[in-house]
Amino acid sequence: MMNDRGDIEVETLLKVVLGLLALLLVLEIVGFFVEGLLAILGPLRPLLTLVVLVLIVLWLLDRL
Repeated sequence: MMNDRGDIEVETLLKVVLGLLALLLVLEIVGFFVEGLLAILGPLRPLLTLVVLVLIVLWLLDRL
């Protein structure tokens, strides 16, 4: 039985870690902008949530 556990090159591992860090950075930036937009909308947040919910339901029912 071959044991391939731990048989990964350092460069490959560093590329994976770099990709995950880049993804984390993108998510942080997107979260910052979405949070700012929601702060501006303030009282409209429940209405916006309802609109998104209705759109998802319509999409799933093939009405959209």
